[in-house]
Amino acid sequence: MQTLRSLIFNVVLYSTLIPVSILIIILFPFLKTASLQKIASKWINFILLSLKKICGINWSIEGLENIPDKPCILVSNHQGAWESFFIQTLYFPSSSIIKRELLFIPFFGWALACLKPIHLTRSKKIVSLKKLIKDGTDKLKNGISLIIFPEGTRARPHKGLKKFSNSCGLLSVKNSVPIVPICHNSGLFWKNRRFNKQSGEVQVRIGAPLYGNNAKDLTNEVYNWIELNFVEIN
Repeated sequence: MQTLRSLIFNVVLYSTLIPVSILIIILFPFLKTASLQKIASKWINFILLSLKKICGINWSIEGLENIPDKPCILVSNHQGAWESFFIQTLYFPSSSIIKRELLFIPFFGWALACLKPIHLTRSKKIVSLKKLIKDGTDKLKNGISLIIFPEGTRARPHKGLKKFSNSCGLLSVKNSVPIVPICHNSGLFWKNRRFNKQSGEVQVRIGAPLYGNNAKDLTNEVYNWIELNFVEIN
């Protein structure tokens, strides 16, 4: 039964992806990035509600009030596709950090480019870090929040947290903006590289904004908060 439900969900996901991508591409010359992101978020909400109705994956959120009404850095653990969608709905405008190859996917990648993410080349780590700090600083100064998954790649829940990149701490200290830590267990239900979805409730915890004067210490503080909650909900 879950296989059939997962199949139906995938049909809904991919049959609506191209039309909304085309819409964003067409509207790109006429609307601001924040408006395009709000259009994308309506599609994301539709997809998440479809996932709930079809596959039985619900979600609960603790700490939504911790997201400030000013630019910040949203930092989350990374387990799969679910949080890549969901976190984009938390703040407008925002900019995600993505791998450059995604921009070349027909329609989806082109629409993604219209949303103006920060794109990096994973194989060039030092160059990518410098680009992230430069572009991220420009975004924050223009009132745009950042979405960062400091583990870099997706990790299955049973493997625990990966080591965090120090980029979130560097950007926070350099620009005097808070980091908002986010922890979830979405990988228990929308499993990475697995076709079947598992019904259940994704728990999302959003912590109080964190500040610091030392990038490494601040990154460690974010890691410790996420790890503590990770152990409790995964």
